[in-house]
Amino acid sequence: MTVVRRKPQMFMEDFEKLALFAKHEEMPIWPEFLFGRLGFKVPSYGIHAEILRWLTQQLLSARSDLRLCNGTDIEVEKGGTGRAHADGVLALDGALAGYGNWVGPAVALMVVEITSNDADTDQRIRAEKVTAYAEAGIPVYLLIDRDDRDHVVHYAVEDEMYTRTIRRKFGRPLELPDPVGLTLQTEELGRLTLGLLTSARPTTPGNSLDPAR
Repeated sequence: MTVVRRKPQMFMEDFEKLALFAKHEEMPIWPEFLFGRLGFKVPSYGIHAEILRWLTQQLLSARSDLRLCNGTDIEVEKGGTGRAHADGVLALDGALAGYGNWVGPAVALMVVEITSNDADTDQRIRAEKVTAYAEAGIPVYLLIDRDDRDHVVHYAVEDEMYTRTIRRKFGRPLELPDPVGLTLQTEELGRLTLGLLTSARPTTPGNSLDPAR
């Protein structure tokens, strides 16, 4: 997909004020600003959250020096002109300390996104964020694609582009190149996305495990 660079719809200062207001008011949206366009990411729960839980456990059990910071606001694009709300940012333990509302991309070893039922998921996650994360110099971008039931790893940044991609179906080993340097087994991920695993946690209103999210 082609990424269109637009004349910014608003000044960055105004966007960051909007994003801060949304956070403080606990609004059910996460503003993003990619290639001059204002967008809104809708929070996902249910299986989406369970996938992040699974990935966190897998990564930390393999490397105790890492932390997967879920729901992280990060500066992206060339020169840090964009803003994204990543499902996860993998960094060394303590690396995010000292940052304000927006984390600098230099601390990120990997960013993680999970497809959802947002109307613009195809364009935003599969196209714009591939370019935005590469331009920011983030070494690895992991996309967990629930629609196609595969995990896609973009890596090897050259000239502000990812030059290599690994695509594997759920259930096949998930190879995460350096600087992560891990291979994860994904059988549980395959079952999770089919909704075959049940949770022992009680279901309460507003916290139901909805496989559609």
